[in-house]
Amino acid sequence: MTPPVIHRVTTLDLNMQGWSWPFAEQRRADIDAHFAIKQREKPKIWNGRILLGRNPDFTGDRFRANYFEADFASFLAWRDWGFPDRDVFNGFGMGALRCTDGAFVLGQMGDHTANAGRIYFPSGTPDLDDISGGAVDIPGSVAREVEEETGLNAADYRAGAHWDCVVSGAVIAMIRILHVDGSGEELRARIEANLARQRQPELSAIHLVRAMSDLTAAMPRFVTAFIEKQLATSS
Repeated sequence: MTPPVIHRVTTLDLNMQGWSWPFAEQRRADIDAHFAIKQREKPKIWNGRILLGRNPDFTGDRFRANYFEADFASFLAWRDWGFPDRDVFNGFGMGALRCTDGAFVLGQMGDHTANAGRIYFPSGTPDLDDISGGAVDIPGSVAREVEEETGLNAADYRAGAHWDCVVSGAVIAMIRILHVDGSGEELRARIEANLARQRQPELSAIHLVRAMSDLTAAMPRFVTAFIEKQLATSS
């Protein structure tokens, strides 16, 4: 597999485009059958509308791409079948929570989710709620995901000025550091208390990363590549 490439940018130019995905049209019956199996395994997943990207371009400090609307079932099949359409990418924002003591705070996805057991920063594939003025609002998407998963709102952190866009296969993770006052243990306890108040929280556990030895195989490569770069530059 090609190693991840990280592009640092300050501007995201992600425009919506009316486009029908040939993969979703041509493989409709297979996609529906695949989703039916997945839904029997995890009844909580549902076939909502999500946004995927095309034509990525990194020029200077700007990332440009076109986005289109698709159904979650098509996305899930495309992902599970090894990304057969290489002209499409899953481009999403992530909020890299980092505490005053240098600890990164990540969440482990619950067993009822489509990514059970995986350990990420707060994130989510953008959906229709993330469209603003004909463009995809990744900063808004990150703020929403952070609040939904951890209970933190914009007053609880300071967002960094740039985005580290990690290109890893068919994934482009747009990661922005969110600086939080306090230690990693304090933030973990706060998030765990918030999760305890939820009937079915999206996260099942909170993990701290301070060193390379804290990285695990449950963390996707685009996450570990970002953390490795941050730890290397701060050491």
